[in-house]
Order: sequence, then structure tokens, then C-alpha cells
Amino acid sequence: MVIRIAMVEDCLEDATRLKEYLMRYSKEEQVDFNIDYFDSAEKFLSQYQAVYALVFLDIKMSGMNGMDCAVELRKKDKVVSIIFITSLIQFAQKGYEVNALSFLIKPINYADIYMKLKKALDLVFIKEEHHIMISVHSGVCMISTDELMYVEIQGHRLKYHLVGETLEMSGNLSKAEKELSGFGFLRCNSCYLVNPKHVMSVKGMDIRVGSEILKISRPKRKAFMTKLTNWLAGENNRERGR
Repeated sequence: MVIRIAMVEDCLEDATRLKEYLMRYSKEEQVDFNIDYFDSAEKFLSQYQAVYALVFLDIKMSGMNGMDCAVELRKKDKVVSIIFITSLIQFAQKGYEVNALSFLIKPINYADIYMKLKKALDLVFIKEEHHIMISVHSGVCMISTDELMYVEIQGHRLKYHLVGETLEMSGNLSKAEKELSGFGFLRCNSCYLVNPKHVMSVKGMDIRVGSEILKISRPKRKAFMTKLTNWLAGENNRERGR
């Protein structure tokens, strides 16, 4: 697995030092990094795609500062981990407003970055198990499968219904089903893939997913109920094992 990292830093000397520390960590811990460097917040945001696991973001930069950049970044990507780089510790409280993971205080040293990076990568590996990348009209987007309630097909358009928002793109349900089968998603008819975590009830041919009522087709009902029962049994066994 290659971890993609973005560095946003307008001081070349500081960026070079950070990259050296990242490559040292990569060698010592045998983790592969793909590092992209941006010398301004504006350039970073204009070129941004949700492919990064981690963003190192300097707060004090000419032009847009790192804190304002983080606010705009969160509009594009709600899950990427952010580590601020700053010489001003008073910014720490504001960092929590954009869900920053942690801070590095300049001048940065390897011992500090080692601990912060280890924590960040532990979260990356956890996220990797519960996130998928999907293509949307503006590029790509990483979504949480835990927050994905169901996928709907209308014509040649897929709708990913998440808690709080719906993302739409072209595609086919069979491909989505193959990608999501490992996360327990079940086909209840030719139009829907549902996340059993969000199934509230099943009554006759109706299934309640969140606040929505979806239909189960007669040919698929028996197989769907069997798989749903097996999934629920597996969840109960995992709960008892904790």
C-alpha cells in the first residue's frame, strides 16, 4: 500500500527538511510514501483531488494561510488527516474546528514527527478498511462505507445515499455491488444495494433503510433475508467476542 501525502509549505527549506524526515520514516518503518509538494495554499486547492491520506499544512504562508486553506479543504474532503505546521501554538484551538489531527511546532524535529506520523498512519490503516474511492463529476471522492446507507441506480446514474448527503455519478449497479460486497452490502432488487448496518426493519416486501422505505423484489427476497440474517448473526457474535 502506497500512502499519498501532500505538503503545503511556502518555505522551501522547511519543506526539504520535512521531506527528509518523511523519507527517513519510510525507510525505517518500511512504508511507501508518494509525496506531492505545493508551495501555496491556492495551488494546492486548485489542484486538489481526494487521493491523499495525509496533508501537512503550514499555517503561516503568504497569500492564503493554512487555517483558511483547511476550511476550504474540508469542503472538498471531510476525511483526509491534517497535520498543521506552525510556530504559533495559539492556533491549536482553532485547528480543532477543522478536525486537525495534530500540530508540529517549528523548528520540527524527527522525534516529534515520528510520533505524530505513527499516530496518523494508524488512523489511515483503520480508515482504509472502511472507505472506498468513487468518481464524481468534479473528480474523485473518498467515502465512508459506514455512512453509506444504500446505492440506487436510475437509468445509467448511480446515487450513493450517505448519511447527510447524496452523491451521483455514471455507472452500473453490478460494478458497485462487486466493490461493496466485502463490506456486507446486499442487493434487495434490481435498483438497490443496501447497507445492513442501516436496515431498521423489514415488513413484507418493504425494507426501511434509515428514514427511507425501499422495495424487496419477490425473486430476491428469500436470498436477501438469508444473507441479512447471517450478517446479523455475525454481528452479534462479534459483539459477544468483544
